[in-house]
Parts: sequence; structure tokens; C-alpha cells
Amino acid sequence: MEPSPKDGESAAAAEPGRGGAAPSSGVVVQVREKKGPLRAAIPYMPFPVAVICLFLNTFVPGLGTFVSAFTVLCGARTDLPDRHRCCVFWLNIAAALIQILTAIVMVGWIMSIFWGMDMVILASKCTERRCRAAGADLH
Repeated sequence: MEPSPKDGESAAAAEPGRGGAAPSSGVVVQVREKKGPLRAAIPYMPFPVAVICLFLNTFVPGLGTFVSAFTVLCGARTDLPDRHRCCVFWLNIAAALIQILTAIVMVGWIMSIFWGMDMVILASKCTERRCRAAGADLH
């Protein structure tokens, strides 16, 4: 007597001659990260500047984020192309203040380190694609 397939298994998977693997349907799925306004305000900086900001954020929470805010005024682009530079500058200053004020309970310090890592990741994307024109999409 042959065992019957369990719930969730197909009869084809239960037969030894069929291989048990379903053919691929060829569906392509694309995943896009939705960024909040603070996260989208992180500027695409040159790689050495991003590493310096990560270093500053690691040892003095919020300082690297504060420095990165000024790169926006110097022309660094962000994922918020529809906002004015001053608005993006103040979003980065707000992120730095949040990091500084919450560093007392370690939340800000951890946030600051992750923020610095995001700066380096964005800078490496910019380096890989040679920093296209200001309106180009890097994704």
C-alpha cells in the first residue's frame, strides 16, 4: 500500500518518477524600499566624506549627520528632489538633533551609527554608477 500525499503536497510531488519539483513560472518580482522623509534626506556624498561622517557618528552621535547636512547646501543630491535644499538641510539637522538628544539612552547612538552606514552605502552606490546627473535614479 502506497502512502497518500499529506495536506499541502501535490500528487505529482508524491510520485517518485516525476522529480517533485514544479516548473518555474518565470515571474519577476521587483521590491522597492519606501523611505521616510528623514531617511530620504540623507545626501549622496563622495565616499571619503561619507566615511568621515560614519567615523564622527560612531564616536560623537549626531556629529556626522550634522556635517552631512552641510553637504546638501554644497550641492549633494538626495532622494527628495522635489524639496528645496534648505528644507532637506533642516531635515538633516533635525535627524542630528534626534540622534544627539536620544544618545543618552543609547537609541540615538545606535541610530547615528546606522545613519553613518547608510551614508557610506549611498556613497558607494554613487561611486559605482559614477554619480549620474542630479535627477538620475540610482535604483
